Amino acid sequence: MEITGLQSKIHDEARQGEAYAPFALDANTYKKYFYIESYGCQMNFNDSEIVASILNKEGFGATKNFEEADLIFINTCSVREKAEQTVRKRLTEFRKVKESKPGMLVGVLGCMAERLKSKFLEEEKLVDIVVGPDAYRSLPALIEEAETGQKAVNVLLSREETYADISPIRLDSNGVTAFVSIMRGCNNMCSFCVVPFTRGRERSRDVDSIIAEVTDLYNRGFKEVTLLGQNVDSYYWVNEQTNEPVTFAMLLEKVALISPELRVRFSTSHPKDITDEVLYTIAKYENICNYIHLPVQSGSTRILQLMNRTYTREWYMAKVNRIKEIIPDCAISADIISGFCTETEEDHQDTLSVMEHSQYDFSYMFFYSERPGTLAAKKYKDDVPLETKKRRLAEIVEMQNKLSSISNQKDVGKTFKVLIEGNSKKSDEYWMGRNSQNKVIVFPKENYSLKKGDYVQVKVNSCTQATLLGEIIEA
Repeated sequence: MEITGLQSKIHDEARQGEAYAPFALDANTYKKYFYIESYGCQMNFNDSEIVASILNKEGFGATKNFEEADLIFINTCSVREKAEQTVRKRLTEFRKVKESKPGMLVGVLGCMAERLKSKFLEEEKLVDIVVGPDAYRSLPALIEEAETGQKAVNVLLSREETYADISPIRLDSNGVTAFVSIMRGCNNMCSFCVVPFTRGRERSRDVDSIIAEVTDLYNRGFKEVTLLGQNVDSYYWVNEQTNEPVTFAMLLEKVALISPELRVRFSTSHPKDITDEVLYTIAKYENICNYIHLPVQSGSTRILQLMNRTYTREWYMAKVNRIKEIIPDCAISADIISGFCTETEEDHQDTLSVMEHSQYDFSYMFFYSERPGTLAAKKYKDDVPLETKKRRLAEIVEMQNKLSSISNQKDVGKTFKVLIEGNSKKSDEYWMGRNSQNKVIVFPKENYSLKKGDYVQVKVNSCTQATLLGEIIEA
């Protein structure tokens, strides 16, 4: 999710390219070159990899320099108002380049494209192509249409499209970790969220194509996959030949069984769909990471009802207890919104108390911004002053900083199995990797012959609020 406001800094080492991710493919001779930037959630980054594959098959190559590109695409997010503002600002930066390069085309992809549709072409005169998340197969034809001087638009939503037959081109890849989309869309209809309107209804990808993609990644040297969906736990696919269903827990087990050397993560979960079956599957397999992102949004039952989250504060806290009962060393993170419609100080204090109960290892925190077309925008008044939203957000961030520090301090002296993802951002003399709990650990390379993708035992000697600092004890 694209973050508005403040977020926990726990993942500063790991979350590279959150704002945008330009990339380049191995160069051959291409008829034209494209440049793409991705904003927002992990699904958008994975979608950009699908777009790259579609364009590459049509003879287009990629460039890291947008000034050299014949086609510029921005894959957009509509979850927060700030995300849309960022995209519009970025488009103005492309204007001068396009004016100086006749024939250059600019396209807007993703959720913002679907939400604004043809209105985007009227407001942003330099935009030539607008394509929604379910219409990427039509890009080659839309490019041809735009090359004639016409504005090209396809934002139709689909009940079937999963792009299961398209092998994504891994962009800006570290060669170690990869995203694999298992489903698209969302049926939950949270009152504050635009996703059901921009990505459509839930549909699950067939299990065979998922296993084939993950197996191929492992055979190519990747050591970790993250299974993606707006709500991965609601994954449900039925084999038409045998009429046998595959639940998310069953899929998770199938992926884990590909190899014990392949780590498996998933995101994002809706609390109502984390079943005991899923939890026991995580506990059963060492290579399924002990980390669950469990968005709470608010700790107030009244606000949760207004948000249409379908659970109470008591139910959510019981779910946290159940996770820790079945998986004692499981790390938990959350999304938290401050200042939702009608939120009172008592509601805000309820959120802080749920945070304390849950002992989140890190969180993604932001203040509420009304999104046009949502139930909240139609039904409720956005009546919490901005100053109050920001003050409450600051208190939430302060609470999370405290919880993160406590969590990291508890890890000092412990030893973890770490997957090396690359050099530390601060020094090439240090490795950076993550443990099963998704915590970033930085440690000196010393004289060990290690490389990206290797597992190593690391003892934690100290920590910052965001990072664990350690040393290799076994390679």
